[in-house]
Amino acid sequence: MNRPLPFDPIARAAQLWEDRIGPSGTMAAVTGIMRVQQIIQFAVDGALKPHGLTFARYEALVLLAFSRNASLPMRVMGERLQLHPTSVTNIVDRLEKEGLVKRVPHPTDRRTTLVEITEDGRTRRTEATKSVTEIDFGLTGLTGRQTAQLTELLTKVRKAAGDFNE
Repeated sequence: MNRPLPFDPIARAAQLWEDRIGPSGTMAAVTGIMRVQQIIQFAVDGALKPHGLTFARYEALVLLAFSRNASLPMRVMGERLQLHPTSVTNIVDRLEKEGLVKRVPHPTDRRTTLVEITEDGRTRRTEATKSVTEIDFGLTGLTGRQTAQLTELLTKVRKAAGDFNE
């Protein structure tokens, strides 16, 4: 990891933006979010790597483990994970290759294939979950109350962008 800078580069950029372009509040917030995303991604990737998982594959295992029957149609997985069908297929292909999920025919709809988590998939998910929770998913430096506030604020942005209706 790089050594910390002796100043906050985002605050400095915001001041320059303010001086040369105009109000910098949104630019500074977005730049901060993007940097924090990098920090979180690095931490989570590091925690999941020993388990042979990416965050997308881990998320798919969690989704399946949380589902009522430990299986879902690929279309539903895509909707819940907010991914393109091609991405879901790629994720499922990789998980299936490792024996963490399997494709099974839908019991009542021959057009639909279900993805079902295997016992190995459950075990891997449990182990990976321990790793990511030990590092708080890389989101450090906040209190529980601040984390809840952050989640609330980000949820407002996601809702305004059309991620969900509620």
